[in-house]
Amino acid sequence: MGGFEGIMHGFSVALQPENLLWCFVGVTIGNMVGVLPGMGVLSAVSILLPLTFGMKPVAAFLMLSGIFYGAQYGGAICSILLNLPCHPPHAVTCLDGFPMTKQGRGGIALGITMMGSAFGAAFGIVQMMFFAPYVAEVAFKFGAQEICALMLLGLLAGSTLAKGSPLKGVAMTVFGLLLGIVGTDINTGVERFTFGMIDMADGVALVALSLGIFGIAEFLKSVNNTAPINTAYTNLRVRDMRPSMADIKLAAFPVLRGTIIGSLCSCIPGTGPTIASFVAYAAEKKVSKTPERFGHGALEGVAAPEASTHSSVQGDFIPTMSLGIPGDAVMALLLGALIIHGITPGPRLIIEHPDIFWGLIASFWIGNLILIILNVPLIGLWVKMLMVPYKFLFPSALFFICIGVFADRNSLFDVGVTLFFGIFGFLLMWLKFEPAPILLGFVLGPRFEETFRRAMIISRGDLTSFVSQQHPISAVFLGLCCLLVGGQIYVRLRPKKPKPVEAPKNLTQAAE
Repeated sequence: MGGFEGIMHGFSVALQPENLLWCFVGVTIGNMVGVLPGMGVLSAVSILLPLTFGMKPVAAFLMLSGIFYGAQYGGAICSILLNLPCHPPHAVTCLDGFPMTKQGRGGIALGITMMGSAFGAAFGIVQMMFFAPYVAEVAFKFGAQEICALMLLGLLAGSTLAKGSPLKGVAMTVFGLLLGIVGTDINTGVERFTFGMIDMADGVALVALSLGIFGIAEFLKSVNNTAPINTAYTNLRVRDMRPSMADIKLAAFPVLRGTIIGSLCSCIPGTGPTIASFVAYAAEKKVSKTPERFGHGALEGVAAPEASTHSSVQGDFIPTMSLGIPGDAVMALLLGALIIHGITPGPRLIIEHPDIFWGLIASFWIGNLILIILNVPLIGLWVKMLMVPYKFLFPSALFFICIGVFADRNSLFDVGVTLFFGIFGFLLMWLKFEPAPILLGFVLGPRFEETFRRAMIISRGDLTSFVSQQHPISAVFLGLCCLLVGGQIYVRLRPKKPKPVEAPKNLTQAAE
């Protein structure tokens, strides 16, 4: 199925009343999640994942995907108007977005953000339409060695490029891999790491793990967040968001550069929209003739990061859908949702499940249009949502978490597992460990083990087959793994430049 034929089929799927409804629900919830601090995308997707068990796979995936890219719009509103970086990708937007708001140009910043976001998202969707099928076609030529080496590259990139210490990221990924092999071995029937508990024979439930680490832990982290929110600059009208031609000309090239940077970052597993936004901001400041304006209300400092964020978010679906390799923790959770519905991600997904692939692409166009329509007139409503006290939000969210976990496997034991991982995840955050790589390792772990076993059976236990002449692509992927690890070691061990010694201001200081 070609590009034009595929997208026409996708619109026929996405415009079905049921799918259109769930797409609208997903992007609306995502927008709401983007506005609320403490309620991350991972938490929202985890909480709503049990809801999809009774839904058709297409509708379920459209809704969960809508939450992911819909949250990016809401996050920009808080960053610009309230100086609240509710989500990591929008932290850099605060640097120039809020100063523009205090200058009375918050509406212009939001208007340019909507334009840049729409352009970045459109570029990412087109990239997925034409690039993902070719990636899947190349992946058909991969053997067990190539797939195993590619998964290893994705695991390393996801752990070493995550925020914080790379060593801690690798440790969290390894912990996720260990969690993934808990339960009964499919090949031998031997129970592993169950500690004699019958309830552990089926392994750790994805819903219990994700809701614990990214649901309860996030709530515990934000439960004492009772600081008042400054809403003095939030009274905006629609006409205040209309930028002038001078503003559009000033932001045009930053949007283009940010979009390209975001699309390139999406091709590297483990980067995600956070790294893309910071790279775009740094690049824009580097090429600017007046870098001193950045941090004091530069329009380019808002346009480039937001365009890169949306371009990266849409592009992140390429390796997930075409190779079955998630780029970040959210993609890993969406990958797990597909597996729960009995769909195997990878190169054959485009052929065997064209409704999901092309329907998702068509829903991107529809969802982004809905988001623009929702955000422009409803900014005041989104801001007022921030005034809802946490004492009402948290108990209701915890109630739905317990219901969702129990409904997964009708097991009260899983509710206890969720509570355990919630406390454990909160301790990890307190110790400055990034828990996101755990989910990446947990989802990819069983598939990595299965592929590695297949490679060993084919090569009769010969590990050198991964770098043999018969598998040059595998050797390239392993070489990239070595470069990634070596680069991180070099960055950590290289000597730091000494700080320049300031000259004394007067002779008295010099004498002292």
